Amino acid sequence: MKGKRYILILLLLAGIYSTCKKPYNPKIVDSPNHYLVVEGVINNGSDSTIIKLSRTVKISGNVSTSGVDNCAVSVEAEGGAAYSLTPRGSGTYVIPALNLDASKKYRLHIITGDSKEYASDYVVVKKTQPIDSIGFNIKNNNVQIYVNTHDAANSTRYYRWSYDETWRFHSRYQSAYMVDQVLKAVVFRPVSESSYYCFAGSKSSTIVIGSSAKLSQDVIYQQPVTTIASTSEKIETRYSILLKQYALTKEAYQFWENMKKNTEQLGSIFDAQPSQLTGNIHNLKDPAEPVIGYISVTNIQSKRVFIDNADLPRDWAPTYPYDCGPLDTALFFNPKTKQNDVLGIIINGNSIPVLDITEKMNVIGYTYSSIECTDCRIRGRVQTPSFWIER
Repeated sequence: MKGKRYILILLLLAGIYSTCKKPYNPKIVDSPNHYLVVEGVINNGSDSTIIKLSRTVKISGNVSTSGVDNCAVSVEAEGGAAYSLTPRGSGTYVIPALNLDASKKYRLHIITGDSKEYASDYVVVKKTQPIDSIGFNIKNNNVQIYVNTHDAANSTRYYRWSYDETWRFHSRYQSAYMVDQVLKAVVFRPVSESSYYCFAGSKSSTIVIGSSAKLSQDVIYQQPVTTIASTSEKIETRYSILLKQYALTKEAYQFWENMKKNTEQLGSIFDAQPSQLTGNIHNLKDPAEPVIGYISVTNIQSKRVFIDNADLPRDWAPTYPYDCGPLDTALFFNPKTKQNDVLGIIINGNSIPVLDITEKMNVIGYTYSSIECTDCRIRGRVQTPSFWIER
């Protein structure tokens, strides 16, 4: 009897506790504000200045950020000339090489389509030193790519990096045939329809920063850039990374450091950003309005390296993203069903012929698989990039 009474008391307490719980929904989660986000640097080197404008979205929503068009964007010298950027769509604004006077300060000026006016603080021109080298270490079944750089004048101290990745990969099976929909027949696959080897790529989605401020010499040694798993298709055959290096002021470094902490908790740099992340950009008529971003003025140093699969442990093998299984068989005459499987499964179906099946020098059918397992073009491009160099 006492045991039953004890159980009853526990159930009552549990019920009381559950009714006392209230969901915590802070106002910031459903905030309707769409603050301006400014990405890019004013490039003082030989490359173009590219600025991307977008707006924040509700953290609780599933909508991704989109570009802000119909803006007038310019680079302005303190007490001097202005240089207008050309809109390219999707919130992107571009101007060719500026070659600015390093003795002056510059800012970014923005007038949006709804006549709001924004500008960054005037900032000094920072000189970015060249990248010394890019290398990699094998650690915990991963490829850890790192960068080395230095400033002999000890004047940089604060650095940021971004990168573009490109890799060559192949489909699970190499298809020697294809379906001619006009002839309604299986034909040899021409070179123009090659679908085995492809190229894919991505841009950095994390913030990579480093500092030598606590060191006696301005040297960055083996700063981690990115990590690639041993099972990744990126290193299946040949991989390339184009690393870009930016010199930062101390204030810019602090902004990116805070941004890094937030994005590591919420997602990537291109995800919706919390409104607390403000930088050196302001609404000139409403200083209280948060604006996300930090404009620096510097030249950009870049370096490209390649990594071959032959440079990596031999027992590493990529994980194919689809469950392909063994090849299936389609015959012109299936003795069990009395059906033309080639016609039904391949020609009129969605299966891709891979190899022919012969009997006494005659083709009696084909092996086949899915398009995901035979055509790399659904995930990449066959065309070789202009910068690509084979080993």
